[in-house]
Amino acid sequence: MPATDRPRDHAGQGAATTVAAHRTRRRLRADRARQLADLLRHQILTGAFHGGPLPHESTLAADYRASRNTVRQSLDLLRAESLVERLPGVGTVVVARKYPHGLDRLMGLAETLREHGRVTNEVRTMGPAPAPAPVADRLRVPAGADVLYIERLRRLNGLPLSLDLTYIPLDLGTALLGADLENTDVFRLLEAITGRPLGHAEITLEAVTADAHSAAVLEAPRGAAVLMLERLTHLADGRPVDLEFIRFRGDRITMSGLLHRS
Repeated sequence: MPATDRPRDHAGQGAATTVAAHRTRRRLRADRARQLADLLRHQILTGAFHGGPLPHESTLAADYRASRNTVRQSLDLLRAESLVERLPGVGTVVVARKYPHGLDRLMGLAETLREHGRVTNEVRTMGPAPAPAPVADRLRVPAGADVLYIERLRRLNGLPLSLDLTYIPLDLGTALLGADLENTDVFRLLEAITGRPLGHAEITLEAVTADAHSAAVLEAPRGAAVLMLERLTHLADGRPVDLEFIRFRGDRITMSGLLHRS
C-alpha cells in the first residue's frame, strides 16, 4: 500500500470510532430515558404529583442522577403517551389519568371502577346470532346454535373506556333481553338469573391495533394500540356462561394484580 494512503486510512478509522462512540452515547441516553420514564409513569399513575406540575427538570436530573438531556427525553416519551404536557410558565403537568383494573379478582367493570366514577353502557347491538365455531366450542353449545350477542360501548364518567363484544348461551341470554344493561354489569345479571355465583375466568391480555370501527367508537386515533382482554367466565359449577372480547383504550386504563409464588 502506498505510504501516502496510510494517513488517510488512520483518519477514516478515527472518524468511524467517533461515530461509533456517538451512537453508543445516544443509545445509552435513550436506554436511561426509558428507565426514567418508567419511574415517572408509575408516580403519575399513583397520584404522586397530586394534579400539580412535575418537579423542574434540574430537580429530576439531580434526584435521578441523570443529565438534563436524558430528563427531557424521558418527558418527551411521556408526552407522546399523552400523559403529560408542557405549559408555558407552568412546567410539565399531568394531563391524563389512567384507571386501575385489577386482574386478581373476578368483577365487572362497574364493580372494579366504582371508586373512580360511574360506568354506563351504550348497548349498540343485542340479539340472538349463530355461534361461530370457536364461540360454540368454548361455550359448550352445539355448533351453529344461537347465542346472545351483545356489543356495548362502556364509558366512565362519560368518557369512552371500552368496547365489549359478549357471547352468552341463549338459555341464559333470553332473560337478559329485557334487563337494564345500560346500568348493570352482566356478571350481576347472570348470577341473578342462574341463582348461582360466578366461579372463575380464563383471561388473555394483549395489545392489538384498533380497527377503523373500534377506533371510531372509542374516539381513539385510528391505528392506535388498544388493550384486548379476552375472558371466558364460568359459574362456580364450571359451566362457561360468558365469552367476552373487550377492547380498552390503553391511554385510560392500567392493568394490575397481586401474584403469589407457590
